[in-house]
Amino acid sequence: MIGLDPRELALRIFSALLLIPLALATAYAGGWPFALFWGAAAMGVLWEWMSLMAGSRRRPLLLTGAAALVLPLMLVLLRLDLAACIVLALGALAAMAVAAGGRQLWAAAGIPYAGCLILAPAVLRSDSKLGFLAILFLFTTVWTTDIAAYFIGRAVGGPKLVPEVSPNKTWSGALGGLGAAMLAAIAFAKITETQWFVMAMLAVVLSVFAQAGDIFESFLKRRFGAKDSSRLIPGHGGLMDRLDGFIAASAVAALLGVVRGGFAAPARGLLLW
Repeated sequence: MIGLDPRELALRIFSALLLIPLALATAYAGGWPFALFWGAAAMGVLWEWMSLMAGSRRRPLLLTGAAALVLPLMLVLLRLDLAACIVLALGALAAMAVAAGGRQLWAAAGIPYAGCLILAPAVLRSDSKLGFLAILFLFTTVWTTDIAAYFIGRAVGGPKLVPEVSPNKTWSGALGGLGAAMLAAIAFAKITETQWFVMAMLAVVLSVFAQAGDIFESFLKRRFGAKDSSRLIPGHGGLMDRLDGFIAASAVAALLGVVRGGFAAPARGLLLW
C-alpha cells in the first residue's frame, strides 16, 4: 500500500477505537450527554480555528467565540433550535468586531463553523422517533467515506483531486469513498427497512459534502501555513482534521431534515421520502 506509514495507521486505529464508541454511546443516550459531547468538540474546533488565523492574538476571539457557543448549547438542550441559530449569527458579528489585521471575515466564519457541531447533530438527534437512526446514518456515511477514501487512495493512487490544495488526495480515493458510502447506505437501508435507493442517493450527497469539507479544511491550513490544525488526536492531527467532513455533512443533513420535516421531525425529514 503506497505511502502508508504503519505507525501512523496504528495511531489512527487506536484513536478511532477510543473515540467511536464514545460518539456512539452519547448518540444513543441523547439529551445532555450528546449535547455536551458535541459542545466540547465545538469548543476544540473553535480553539483550533482561531489559533490558525489569529495565532498569539487569539485570546479575545476565543473568549468571544466561547460565549457565542455556550448559549446555543443551552438553547439546543431546551429545544430552542431557531434561537440557537440566531445567537450563532450574532456571535459571528461579535467576532468580526473583535478581530483585527484584516481577518474579520475569517474570524466571523469560525463561529458558525464550530457551531455546526453543536446545532446540526442536536437538531437531528432531537427527533424522538428517528433521531438516533439519523445520527447512525450520518456516522456511517461520513466514516465509510473517510476510511475508504484513505485506503483506496493510497492503494490505487493516480491523478490528484486538488493538488494545489491537498497533494495527497486522489480521484481514486474520492470515487472509492463515494462508492463505499453508497454500499454502506444500501446495507443500512436493508437493516433499518428504509428505502435503499433514497439512502444511496443521500449517501452520495453527504459523501460529496464530507469530502468538500475535508478539502476546505486543507485549503484553510494551506492559507494560514499549518500542516495540522493541532496535535490533539494521535495519528489524526487536530479536531478539525478529524471532523472537517462531518461538519459539512451534518450541516447539510440537518438542513435537509429541517426543510422537509421542520424542527419537530428533522430526522424523519431526512430519512423518509
